[in-house]
Amino acid sequence: MDRDDAELMFQGVERQAELVRTGKVTSRALVEAALRRIDRFDPALGAFRVVLAEQALAEADARDAQAEQGRGPLHGVPIAVKDELDVAGQVTTFGGAANRTPVAADSESVRRLRGAGAVVIGKTTMPEFGQWPFTESDTHGTAHNPWDTTRTPGGSSGGSAAAVAAGLVGAALGGDGGGSIRIPAACCGLFGLKPQRGRVSTAPNAHLWYALGTVGPLTRTVRDAALLYDVLAGTTPTDRWSARPVTTGWLRALETPPGRLRIGYSAKPAVPGVRPHPEHVVALLETVRALRELGHDVREVNPRYPDATVPFAAQFCGGVRAEAAAVERPDLLEPRTRSTLALARMVPESAVERGIRAGERLAERADRMFTSMDLLLTPVVAARPRPVGALDGAGLLTALARSRPMVAYTALWNVTGHPAASVPAGRGTDGLPLAVQLVGRRDDEVSVLRVAAQLEEARPWAARRPPLTDS
Repeated sequence: MDRDDAELMFQGVERQAELVRTGKVTSRALVEAALRRIDRFDPALGAFRVVLAEQALAEADARDAQAEQGRGPLHGVPIAVKDELDVAGQVTTFGGAANRTPVAADSESVRRLRGAGAVVIGKTTMPEFGQWPFTESDTHGTAHNPWDTTRTPGGSSGGSAAAVAAGLVGAALGGDGGGSIRIPAACCGLFGLKPQRGRVSTAPNAHLWYALGTVGPLTRTVRDAALLYDVLAGTTPTDRWSARPVTTGWLRALETPPGRLRIGYSAKPAVPGVRPHPEHVVALLETVRALRELGHDVREVNPRYPDATVPFAAQFCGGVRAEAAAVERPDLLEPRTRSTLALARMVPESAVERGIRAGERLAERADRMFTSMDLLLTPVVAARPRPVGALDGAGLLTALARSRPMVAYTALWNVTGHPAASVPAGRGTDGLPLAVQLVGRRDDEVSVLRVAAQLEEARPWAARRPPLTDS
């Protein structure tokens, strides 16, 4: 049974949906397999804040009883959700202890998942308010990397990444306000696309850290990500930002090759004073070689990155302050979060709005980088995944310093809103995954997906499984 469970759960969501659709497996069997693997492996991983076993089994039974005519593209597939997104009947903890009351309704992204037939199996761990690229919480514990449980899975969507990488679920929702989808994807060997700002609804909230935050999935394959974005893409009247619609379906877009693209590459971080790990540079150059073999025009560039520090800091402070203002028990916030709030109180709302406008000006400057290239290729993170406990005893300044190498390539694109993805690129000498980042023009996720799919076909990564959980 253990081996059968592994084979089912490492399939990914597209294949799992096909198995249910063709009657080769039931939704209940999928959920039961996921629950057995969660029960076996999550004590060592800390990926889940709460597992909704009874609700998920009841939901799976309802899916199995549903007429075929009304089934959606994710029918019967168990999916996990990061604990900053509302799931009806559950507390949205934001990684802390300050909320106590279950919410009445699903967030828009979760509503869309259920509308497509997915089964919500649980909520995944995160640092409080998603502030850090390490998934460590005073209340809910530490998430561990399935490839080496002494190392971080990254953050802030580290619980979601650990769950997918370990084959506990086929996909999980995350959020990205400074790299929080791409960083854990890189640490755990997954595909993680931060979509264009306004691509996926943040409702019932008008925004997620103002212009910085996006919602999106962590998946084993590019096709799984495209399938999920077919379901998730779209906003509501309450969303502050809305992206230009994609002209074709996301999965359908992968049927058309990208053609010969101009791809610039650089190991230069967007944050001064940070140096990339040598193995990340090697992974970058090996990817350059692969892209040239695929027929692309790939050239080294020296990007003139705009300084995004002020607009990012203003929106970071404003976003944490807005989330903290909405919790029930602010007295239960972590000490480090209270330090962030002390800083945030010195940043008036007018400064946050100026930061948003400054970010738009930086986006226009960044657009000029793409007049001579179609995509930019960089590392995802500068450092290797560090040992767990990065936040142990760390005050605000220490936590910020330890976070810097993790966000040095990612946070700029949250400020500008450009789509960017973490693409697996093998494994390092430490046994942990390597990754590269593909950044596209504004509203051009399709080119990012198409090239990532080419790389996936040239050097398949989905079959790689952490030794801990491949049983």
